[in-house]
Amino acid sequence: MTKNGSGLVLFVRAISLRRTFIRNTVPIRVHHWRAGRDDKSPLLLKLISRCPERDTQSSVPLTSKNLTALAFQRLSFRRYCCKKEDTTEGNMSGMKREPTAEQLTQYKKHVKGQQPVLLTGNGAPIANKTASLTVGPRGPLLIQDFVFLDEMSHFTRERIPERVVHAKGAGAFGYFEVTHDITRYTKAKVFSSIGKRTPIAVRFSTVGGESGSADTVRDPRGFAVKFYTEEGIWDLVGNNTPIFFIKDALFFPSFIHTQKRNPVTHLKDADMFWDFLSLRTESTHQVMILFSDRGIPDGHRHMNGYGSHTFKLVNAKDEEFYCKFHYKTDQGIKNLPVEKAAELASSDPDYSIRDLYNAIANHEYPTWTFSIQIMTMSQAKTFRWNPFDVTKVWPHAEFPLIPVGKLVLDRNPENYFTDVEQIAFDPAHMVPGIEPSPDKMLQGRLFAYGDTHRHRLGPNHLQLPVNCPYKTIMAMNYQRDGFMSLYNQNGAPNYYPNSFSGPEECPAVRSPPFPVSGDVDRYEPVNEDDFGQATLFWRRVLDADAKTRLVNNLVGSLRNASTFIIERAVKNFTEVDGELGRRLTEGLRNAGIKINLCGKSASL
Repeated sequence: MTKNGSGLVLFVRAISLRRTFIRNTVPIRVHHWRAGRDDKSPLLLKLISRCPERDTQSSVPLTSKNLTALAFQRLSFRRYCCKKEDTTEGNMSGMKREPTAEQLTQYKKHVKGQQPVLLTGNGAPIANKTASLTVGPRGPLLIQDFVFLDEMSHFTRERIPERVVHAKGAGAFGYFEVTHDITRYTKAKVFSSIGKRTPIAVRFSTVGGESGSADTVRDPRGFAVKFYTEEGIWDLVGNNTPIFFIKDALFFPSFIHTQKRNPVTHLKDADMFWDFLSLRTESTHQVMILFSDRGIPDGHRHMNGYGSHTFKLVNAKDEEFYCKFHYKTDQGIKNLPVEKAAELASSDPDYSIRDLYNAIANHEYPTWTFSIQIMTMSQAKTFRWNPFDVTKVWPHAEFPLIPVGKLVLDRNPENYFTDVEQIAFDPAHMVPGIEPSPDKMLQGRLFAYGDTHRHRLGPNHLQLPVNCPYKTIMAMNYQRDGFMSLYNQNGAPNYYPNSFSGPEECPAVRSPPFPVSGDVDRYEPVNEDDFGQATLFWRRVLDADAKTRLVNNLVGSLRNASTFIIERAVKNFTEVDGELGRRLTEGLRNAGIKINLCGKSASL
């Protein structure tokens, strides 16, 4: 019997002798030990509340009053003390644990034969790992203690720079299967035949938080898919919303700064957040989606994904089409209520990571239906909105979804750092048949993502297994050397052109030419209707209860900003719909914020 058990058995025996203790009227004290976090008995928790540390003895007086109450708990205490231990090695709770909790147990089961020999980084066996090399039992360490130096020098370098955005994430592997023929639109071989399967990796993430932040905050979610195709890597680096806050990549650093911490206070700052968003009215549509129910998805399995940007598809005849990618969850959309999300942020900040891992480990493989929207070149010229504006959607009534295939996730990462932290998605990674459009945000991302990975992971990050194309690594190009070069292409020439059988060009994948004209200048958006689609979202997408929750969520955030910023934001929302502006004003006033709906009290 453990210490916990033996101490409590004595306590139960004491209860059985209740009459003797009462008759003698001598207060006694029984020793007990603090219970683990899984102990649920309320009386037990009450008793152990005085124990400051685990395995620390303490005592509680037994009086007639508490002995009477505790007598009714005798059987439950006996079950607690004497319950049968789980026969599964390593599981002493008697309860079936979720797969995430069983990871080490599963590893131990799969170790065959003798345990592996402990080695230094250079492969030498270690004789003693429990004591440093010192001069005498109390003397100083010796610099020749390589076991210590090897361990400590690697430990101090374990972390790499986290992503500036999308730092907190979860990942999984699986496949994409083609279910419908779209070869009339693209020659990309990933779509070449029905039934074809392509390996994929997916990373889900929050956008603004750090790597240790909670999974259940109100924030857009990243939904990036890496296709390991026969023609190379294709990265579809999207989000869980079909639009974004800004349309020009020049604003991206400033926008992200406002979503992160004030550089002086190191705190999230409502003035920064709402000042920028209220000054850039093209953000209104995305802000309304963010503060709607969709702003806090219930884990990663119950949300949609979108490529967001407009892309260009090219078929085998060099015919071109504009395209948007959609991947709709087959698990159904589920979102978290604000109160539940706040509770989980405290009790289980890794809720979404845990949910995805456990689902796959339990063979409940999540799937998404992959579709595209197609717009012809002629339609793009006459479309009432800028077709390359990532702050707007293409209405499905005009550009219906065309089914393509299924995304299936059926394998968890073998190691989080190797498979999730080091995975690198880059929108510039495309394959023949898929090309960028003039979308300004996309054009900016074509540079920024690859540059980020070269900073975080080094110039050879594409040689890491999780980022490497699924093809034989031979003499593929003329890039050489740099930090952590895993494969330096043997003796192949490192210059082009050459006469020594180096890799040659492939004219067959040449992109068709396309016309570009115009005066070079810095063009501000003019009359691009920043509120029209937000109005449709308010009036046609949200029901009455969803509108109320949106208003409450906006009020809860806006109330923390300066009055003049609040008034500017309310003025923008009034442009969306007068009812929305009035309800926000009423809600803010009820929260004690004195504002003028017309904005006369502030410089707007």
